[in-house]
Amino acid sequence: MSHDQEIDFADVLRGRRATYQFLSRLFRVEVDQELHDTLVSMRFPTNTGNALVDEGYRMICGYLSQADGTVLTELAVDYVRAFIGSGNDGFSAAYPYESVYTSPKRLMMQDARDEVLVLYRAFGLDKQESWKEGEDHIALELEFEQILCERAIAAYEAGDEDECLKLLLSQRNFLEDHLLAWYPMMAADLQKFPQTDFYKGLGKLTDGFLRNDREFLDAVLSENEAEVEVA
Repeated sequence: MSHDQEIDFADVLRGRRATYQFLSRLFRVEVDQELHDTLVSMRFPTNTGNALVDEGYRMICGYLSQADGTVLTELAVDYVRAFIGSGNDGFSAAYPYESVYTSPKRLMMQDARDEVLVLYRAFGLDKQESWKEGEDHIALELEFEQILCERAIAAYEAGDEDECLKLLLSQRNFLEDHLLAWYPMMAADLQKFPQTDFYKGLGKLTDGFLRNDREFLDAVLSENEAEVEVA
């Protein structure tokens, strides 16, 4: 790999980390003033090559450009409408838990939660005491990918390409076994329950990014297949 290629690859890894961190924050809690100000000052990408990503960014940017002084209240109300809902039948919102979409009765704290908890702990991770939601919440699953990205970057910059590839393999496996096994269903629900284009756009953006990231990881791992060993 040439020096320029090394710089490009490191930049791609950093971009992936930043996107996972960004998406995790948007799902974690409502938008506050600090995040709103950051979003308004951002230059969102266009023509990324992924229609879902482009549409998601367009919807978020369009909403923010037309928002007024009530934007934080409107987004807080829509956050509840999108992710919490008003019913208890499992079909009243885009519930941000893998268990809801993978258990027969659409219940929380089911097998998916236990499975991701085992994975987190295998990588030396556990949720903070302040986090009161299930470990299979979309924000935590995205943060897990972010942390694996950080570790892959550290390994790559230290010259340990084998460790970097193993971490990329773990990320690809988590995408396939968890995020992409259920999030597309949540993304569809995010076109039904929110009223603002902000959260509808977030649904599309996340869906497109996760699909793109799997393609990226598939390509990198296939090019280095002989060097990758499952730990």
